[in-house]
This record gives sequence, C-alpha cells and structure tokens, in this order.
Amino acid sequence: MIQRQKGVAVWRQIADRIRAQIAAGAYDATGRVPPETALAEEFGVNRHTVRAALSALSQEGIVRAVQGSGTLIERRDRFDFPIGRRTRFTEGIGTQARDIKGVLLSSCEEVVTADLAERLDLPSGARVLRLDALRTADGRALSRSTTWFPAERFAGIDEAFRKTQSITRALALLGVADYLRAVTEISAIHAEPDDVADLGLAPGAIVLVTKALNTDLAGLPIQYAITRFPADRVQFTIRNA
Repeated sequence: MIQRQKGVAVWRQIADRIRAQIAAGAYDATGRVPPETALAEEFGVNRHTVRAALSALSQEGIVRAVQGSGTLIERRDRFDFPIGRRTRFTEGIGTQARDIKGVLLSSCEEVVTADLAERLDLPSGARVLRLDALRTADGRALSRSTTWFPAERFAGIDEAFRKTQSITRALALLGVADYLRAVTEISAIHAEPDDVADLGLAPGAIVLVTKALNTDLAGLPIQYAITRFPADRVQFTIRNA
C-alpha cells in the first residue's frame, strides 16, 4: 500500500513500486507499463501523480513514452558484479565491458573516526588516506566509492590508483599482491545529490550501497570502502569462494 504519511513523496513510492515490478518481469508480456489510468486506479492516486512517477523513471532511462504506443520499458542489461572471498571490480566486470576505467575524484589524509578505527583496527588519532573514485564501464558510470586506507602503510596509494585506475593494481604496487574480502554489507537507498551528479541519475533513483572490509592474507585490515551502484545498471551475485 502507498503510505501518504511515510515521509517519502507518493510519486516516488509509486516509481519505486513500478521499478520493482519491471525488475521482477511483471510487464514482460507487453513490454510496456499499464496505462496511466490503470496505474492511478491501482495505487489510488490521480493521473498527475502517476505521470510524475513515470517521468522520473524516464529520466533514469527505465521507461520511454512513445506517442500512440504508451510507456515502453527500455531493455538494458545490467552488469553482474560478483561478491566473494576475492572481490575485484575490474575482474568482476571482466568481459561484460570493453572499456573499464577508474577515475580519482579526490584524495586527502584525515584523522580516523571512531567507527573507522574499529573497522581498520587502528588506534585513536591514527591517520587514514581517503580516496573518492568513480568507475565506468563502456562509458556508463557503475560505481562511486569512498575508500580509506591506513596512511602509515599505504602512503602514495592515491597516486598509484590515479596511475593504474585500479585499487588491486595500486595495492600491488605498494606490496599487497593479494587480499581477501572479510565483510560485505549491502543496502538500498534513494540517490543523494552526489549520486545524481556523479552517476548520472535522476532524483529518487535507487542505488545499492556496499560497505566492505578487505584484509591482507595475514588478516590485517587494509581497506574499508563505501560504494554506491545504480540499481538499474548493476546486480550482485554472492559467491562462496
């Protein structure tokens, strides 16, 4: 049911519901979403509200209004991103794209927060290097990440990433030839202003958020990252190995 006192605009709730139904294949038989009048009746709202929801989905590239044909579903295959014991962006996307790039948006050194100190097993007052990066595949923005590394151990990793466009290759240049994924937390939220700008999304789009901790082979934490993926472009596959 649509909740009018939920704190989320009604049109956005409807857009979320239609997006989920498209992802579930609810309209595959016709290749289009139901008419505005049918959706208005289904959700108990007026056509103007439905039109706002469809307009947002159109901005996201999920649907397209065609005169005389209704609102068609845009078929775009999502990239499959595997998450497992050794999670790597470039290797994960692999042959799904011809041109994979990593762009360093910004970097800085800062004092570790209490939460980061616990995750990275660092003492209070320790320094960390923060990297903000954007990754693209065949020109499509697939992720925006904020990553922290212990500064004492990984001095220069920002330049290594800028040079290699890969966290894995940057770590290798600094002496970490292999590393393991210790924890991955996954959630979904509405796109925030930085997501809209950097990932090319419409306001209200859904992004998948991962919070991930990587360790070296001795079990020492080396990297903590919060990464945002456009839900209409990326899907996750969880692997045990």
